[in-house]
Amino acid sequence: MPVPIRRLCVALTLCCALLAGATACGNGRTTSSSTQDTVAAALVVATPSPTTSAERQKFAKTRFVLNAGLAAGATYQWIVKPWKAGKFKKGAHGRTVTLVKAGLAGAFAYNRLKAAQRNAKGDPLLSRALAPLTKGIDALKALPAKLRKGDGKAADSYDDIINKVKDAGKDAGAPVKDKVPSASELSKG
Repeated sequence: MPVPIRRLCVALTLCCALLAGATACGNGRTTSSSTQDTVAAALVVATPSPTTSAERQKFAKTRFVLNAGLAAGATYQWIVKPWKAGKFKKGAHGRTVTLVKAGLAGAFAYNRLKAAQRNAKGDPLLSRALAPLTKGIDALKALPAKLRKGDGKAADSYDDIINKVKDAGKDAGAPVKDKVPSASELSKG
């Protein structure tokens, strides 16, 4: 939508007046530190902050439980169950589809575990409980490719990390229950 030229002229005039007024106030002398502190304090007070630390941490455990539950559900439904059923073995019926779903589930689980890890930082107890699992979660990044190749050890690694995350959540007072995501959630990541 076009802006009338009259509004542009008024805005330009006001900007120039403010700029000229700000530069005219400087008389070459340094101001006292108390004046600078007052101005700095006024600027800090006037600057809005998006959220306080208490607001950021408000639902940290809830978000952790949701994200870890989605990761656990996807891992169990599309990686562990087919692995135990032998659907990753060469010659298994529907192997290609199973491997594609497992690769998507692996990427989804990694994404949700990283989100759960970020959520855990909002709660001190969860943060301490998940700290030792950081390397294990980061190692999951390479496993979807291994799943697509049919590596059964990759499925075992996912199961192991998910169980450790569930145990850490349980110890921190945030028990995680499997929540199987839909196929559309899985493909969105």
